[in-house]
Amino acid sequence: MSKTGVKKVVLAYSGGLDTSVILKWLEDTYGCEVVTFTADIGQGEEVEPARAKAEAYGIREIYIEDLREEFARDYVFPMFRANTIYEGEYLLGTSIARPLIAKRLVEIARKTGADAISHGATGKGNDQVRFELGAYALMPDVKVIAPWREWDLNSREKLMAYAEKNGISVEQKRGGKSPYSMDANSLHISYEGGILEDPWAEPEEDMWRWTVSPEKAPDKATCIELGYEKGDIVSIDGKAVSPARVMETLNRVAGNNGIGRDDIVENRYVGMKSRGCYETPAGTVMLKAHRAIESITLDREVAHLKDELMPRYASLIYNGYWWSPERLMIQKMIDASQSTVNGTVRLKLYKGNVNVIGRMSETDSLFDENIATFEDDEGAYNQKDAEGFIKLNALRMRIAARKQ
Repeated sequence: MSKTGVKKVVLAYSGGLDTSVILKWLEDTYGCEVVTFTADIGQGEEVEPARAKAEAYGIREIYIEDLREEFARDYVFPMFRANTIYEGEYLLGTSIARPLIAKRLVEIARKTGADAISHGATGKGNDQVRFELGAYALMPDVKVIAPWREWDLNSREKLMAYAEKNGISVEQKRGGKSPYSMDANSLHISYEGGILEDPWAEPEEDMWRWTVSPEKAPDKATCIELGYEKGDIVSIDGKAVSPARVMETLNRVAGNNGIGRDDIVENRYVGMKSRGCYETPAGTVMLKAHRAIESITLDREVAHLKDELMPRYASLIYNGYWWSPERLMIQKMIDASQSTVNGTVRLKLYKGNVNVIGRMSETDSLFDENIATFEDDEGAYNQKDAEGFIKLNALRMRIAARKQ
């Protein structure tokens, strides 16, 4: 029996088993027209086959979009201006992709006159929160349909049986199915499930797809130079590159040097702990390099204030509040700090390590060699001034000590 109140729904559609089943389930359960939306955000897989599948299922309105540049420019790069990292380790590869997908879902809903959107995120994970918070922030009255919270197809066997009953094609990949649940974009690839559900179990070496093991990385280091303008990478080794090309290039170069692997137990917003493994070669390099260029171009107190804001900013992204007023406010503060973050960082990549070996800014460096030198500074800094500075800062502690 179909539900009422929904005439058209925009579905985030990958073309895989889950979303193909969702497509048919939406038609059967809601009696509505389905519009499909498939995004290329650098996941490294062909997205055009999703068009053929949607057409085969009778879908009339199909959206296939290359969002790689927008993703890198408007989401990944602003996040790295803040040196963002969640719980000390996670570079937010999955989290940062969701607000873009949510934005396009509601934009397409408006364009096509749809009154609902739908996604394939489960009721246990963070992605349902991220998609839906984003959608409500941008289209307050949109209806969100989350099949995993409604249907009884809660196992792979039931999904397969539903697919067979409804003539939904199921492709069997050669070499067997991966035991992991994976998500990829131009910033990272994540792995969950399988043996990773035991936090004591070491990941299998053949799980990793983007990086060689540090033990098998080249014995010769790779050196690169990253050019910055207003906190964003604009060149690699002196050659101008677009944001998406930055990601692509650094993923390849850093991955070849065994850089970017991480094994984390994180605290999900929905309340549970979850173990996941991540490959983020480009992001690992970007975080290190950005802090290096800021070290010579940012005022001390500005840099420290950014570090105080960062954990809150990271939680906002992780929990799905990209479109919230507080994230937008913090972003303005972060971006304002980046006007002087210009220059070049030189890095050495070697067997899983990223080492900064040089940083310079011809226009905005606050590093004064005449003051910092251990040699004669010719009066640039009067060391006697330090005595009064120390005594003034020690005053409250000296008073307290006398009372003891």
